[in-house]
Amino acid sequence: MITREQIPQVVGHPVHDAEGKKVGDAKHMYLDDNTGSPEWVTVKTGFFGSNETFVPTRSARLVQDHLEVPYAREKIKGAPNVDVDSGGHLSVEEEQHLYRYYGIERSGGKDESAGTTGKAAAAGGAAGAAGAAAGTKRSARDTGADTSGGMGDKSAAAGAGAGMGTSGMPGRTGAPERGTAAAAEGEAMTRSEEEMHVKVERHASGKARLRKFVEVEEVEQTVPVRHEEVKLEREPLSASDREALRSGAEIGEAERYVTLHEENPVVETEVVAKERVRMRVEEHVEQKKVHGRVRKEKIETDMESPSDPLPGDTR
Repeated sequence: MITREQIPQVVGHPVHDAEGKKVGDAKHMYLDDNTGSPEWVTVKTGFFGSNETFVPTRSARLVQDHLEVPYAREKIKGAPNVDVDSGGHLSVEEEQHLYRYYGIERSGGKDESAGTTGKAAAAGGAAGAAGAAAGTKRSARDTGADTSGGMGDKSAAAGAGAGMGTSGMPGRTGAPERGTAAAAEGEAMTRSEEEMHVKVERHASGKARLRKFVEVEEVEQTVPVRHEEVKLEREPLSASDREALRSGAEIGEAERYVTLHEENPVVETEVVAKERVRMRVEEHVEQKKVHGRVRKEKIETDMESPSDPLPGDTR
């Protein structure tokens, strides 16, 4: 539960979800008109904080420099869009819609017949405290009841009136009317500027394929082969051989056969595994320059000489 005293520690600070992840920054705090207690906080979400989402503060707690709420980030970002009127109030229908979305039952102390739910927006610092005080006094001024603990006098009513906008409703103290601005900031002025935040998105840039195909290569290899040839050998007969062949020797034709052999090369192939090839993805980091445009406010003063006539001076 967030108290009014903790509003400056919430507005402008990070808001984390139930898992401890940052959802955005708290922009405005909405107070209950009857009790003056913080009831809703708006969170700036989106890449540049362009969206503003309502989150209940009943179960929220302040942890160091941020606010933790018991809802998931997707739940918060999916909350219904509410268009708050110029008086900085939620209507009864709008608040009931938010209650149903977050699964919260309205307490019996709520004013069901009020035209608005009485949520006043407050910014951080002294302006946030002034807006909170103004929100708690509205019921006393409108209904005549004393909600300030017995101090429902004219000064309290005047203090409530200081926190009201031109519509008679508590306004956003982050953007007060002229009278409130002078009381809250005095002679000071807040200067703001935009900051550029760059995020990195991961996406598919292409596909790598590992493919195997067959390639035919001509291979030449020298191998030794043998073959047989016939060579004639002559040897003279001895005297005994000639004497033995003398009887019955005749002159005529004759044939003899000898089988010759040779070797021929025969090519055979064998599949042999040589190596294993796999794909490995490596991540390389490169520096890229990102250009953007941001706006910033500048503050300067114009000095008026004593001789210059004041606005409305007819002299």
